[in-house]
Amino acid sequence: MSSPEELSTAHGTDLAELKTNMNVDYVIQYTIPTDKAEAEAGCIQLIEALTKVGLASKVRHGDESSLLVFVKVASNQYLASQIYRERVQDWLYGVRASSPEKDIAKAFENEPVTEAERLRLVYLLITKPKNDGGAGITPNVGRWKDVTAIFPLHDQAFNNAWIKSWGTKYFLDEQDLDQLRNKFGESVAFYFAFLQSYFAFQIFPAAFGFAAWLILGRYSWLYAFVNSLWSVVFFEWWKQKEVDLVVQWGVRNVSRIQHARTKFRWEHESPDPVTGELVKHYPPTKRLQTQLLQVPFALSCALILGALYIFCFGIEIFITQVYDGPFKSYLAFTPTVILSSILPILSTILTKFAEVLTDRENYQTNDAHSAALIRKIFIINFITSYTPLFLSAFVYMPFGNLMVPYFHLFTTTAGSYYGEKSIATQEFRINPDRLRSQMVYFAVTAQVVNAALEFVVPYVKRVVFKKVEEKTKAKRANEQGQSVPDAPEERKFLQRVRDEAKLDIYDVAVDYREMVVQFGYLSLFSAIWPLTPLSFLINNWIELRSDAMKIAMSSRRPIPWRSDSIGPWLNALGFLSWAGSLVSSAIVFLFSGESEGPGGDPSNVHVVGLLLTVLFAEHLYLGVQFIVRYALEQVDSPGLQKERKERFAMRRQLLEETLGPDAMEAATPPTPKSAEKITLKALEEEARRLSTGGGGTPEQMFWLRQQGMEESIQIARKLISGAKSTKS
Repeated sequence: MSSPEELSTAHGTDLAELKTNMNVDYVIQYTIPTDKAEAEAGCIQLIEALTKVGLASKVRHGDESSLLVFVKVASNQYLASQIYRERVQDWLYGVRASSPEKDIAKAFENEPVTEAERLRLVYLLITKPKNDGGAGITPNVGRWKDVTAIFPLHDQAFNNAWIKSWGTKYFLDEQDLDQLRNKFGESVAFYFAFLQSYFAFQIFPAAFGFAAWLILGRYSWLYAFVNSLWSVVFFEWWKQKEVDLVVQWGVRNVSRIQHARTKFRWEHESPDPVTGELVKHYPPTKRLQTQLLQVPFALSCALILGALYIFCFGIEIFITQVYDGPFKSYLAFTPTVILSSILPILSTILTKFAEVLTDRENYQTNDAHSAALIRKIFIINFITSYTPLFLSAFVYMPFGNLMVPYFHLFTTTAGSYYGEKSIATQEFRINPDRLRSQMVYFAVTAQVVNAALEFVVPYVKRVVFKKVEEKTKAKRANEQGQSVPDAPEERKFLQRVRDEAKLDIYDVAVDYREMVVQFGYLSLFSAIWPLTPLSFLINNWIELRSDAMKIAMSSRRPIPWRSDSIGPWLNALGFLSWAGSLVSSAIVFLFSGESEGPGGDPSNVHVVGLLLTVLFAEHLYLGVQFIVRYALEQVDSPGLQKERKERFAMRRQLLEETLGPDAMEAATPPTPKSAEKITLKALEEEARRLSTGGGGTPEQMFWLRQQGMEESIQIARKLISGAKSTKS
């Protein structure tokens, strides 16, 4: 896949070819099985399934063992009807405040179809079950096991302009986010909206942290309080911002519309009591039994990963602060080597186990399955990310001197390895700068390393593999010749498609996880090093643009799914904000002052004071959260104003359609004189009718005793003048 730089330097004809996608909506990659009869039958089934749901398809060769099936909607009129049906469904589910125009042409004129909307509907036509009107093609599952990928093609012209535009901006505006939403859907747009908001909110703690670093120093009570207050305000403000975005993008309550999970295993069917349709069921008690396994899963993660960290932690302390023998400078890298080699393996194993556990929970919808998996992955990330700092802050610094006898084990092991009776050692002393050094690593070094692993390494790997592949393909072509040559006018387009097919799948949850973990460092431990927000501010300005480049250059174009929030990550932010009030208060209590910590002696820890401080911090946090939430709720946001306006227009329209346009005009009350004239005339007619009919009922006679307004006033005056005064 060509980079934006390559596009900008290409010749005009080449650039035109790269800009066009040949009106292709999706590309399906079909891996050819070894059995040619099976391969032919599977490909025929694929094309027939696409044709039956109104999709046209064309086939080209991919690599040596795959085909590329290009898909587009055969009839735009059919696609328009599908989009209109979805908009009506949105209105029925409360996603839209008003129903679409009954005239379909006028509806699309008032609200044009976006590219994301079109691609999402086409993808659903490909993947939805047959009983829901789709082709039922599910990659890598069942009869479609040879369908390895379904992906849309990148819009190279947009990507080029996108990266160039963002590279010259400090802040994103609403138009930038709207463009992303129209291209990649609300799910991706929500991530960039969150990252932009998070970046903008970091300006204040970055400036305040820099001032605190200059004036207050580390472990400042004032900085810890301001930082916790900032985390509360950002968390509560973002919840309000989500409402504005979902109203602006027209996806409020879109999570009510769930897509069935293809791997859902139902046990029985029963008619829905409302619709009468057969609904698939899985006993909730069975799911609950499986969900209860999350408790031992979390404990197992804590034990396994905690044991690894404690082991490496002990080795690091021994080598850096006790061991004074040969090769010390080289042995100092031992914990890093162990963690770098074992931690990814353990994390992968635990993540796979989390996926298996989530699959056994057997959720019926994709959203529920994804949310459950994210919660488990968050537990793993919480342990792997924060355990080193927890060990240093609450084990090494308070209880370091108690660890000295256990270092004898490492000394004996080293002595047996070198064949010496004793190993040169030095006196163990608590390193007061250990916490700060670790925090600097996680706030600066780790961010740089992560950026390299996320963008630079995949790009270099892709370039190298592409060069190797080109040489291998050229050698094979010389030996065997190319069986199906590309048409000259399609050659560059097909090569670009083959390159995109080899890209990684973009998962927005990975980027969310990175930002949430960073937010945890900021809320939990930034009191250790007040420059942490400044470092994250710089990193996130780069991250905002590198993530855009990752989508445009290093990943397949994502499916434009809709979303009405950042999902389970919102709960993770709330948890980290709350936990930050506890951890930061404990750190400040332990390390503030001239001594900066207990010095490894547990007797220097005032347990009662520590517990009271943490308890007070939690209650203060809850009180501040209540105040901030109440204050923000009083602010009338643009999103809520727009929603009320739309609902008012909907009610007005319904009244006009039901009662007519005159019903909305304000009724004009009669003047007193006209009321008297009409009333007297009516009363005279009524009296004449009653006299000729032999009298009336008591109720009728009651209203005939006073004839009109003037007579009522005269009677009232007479009664008032004859009444006794009750006041002096």
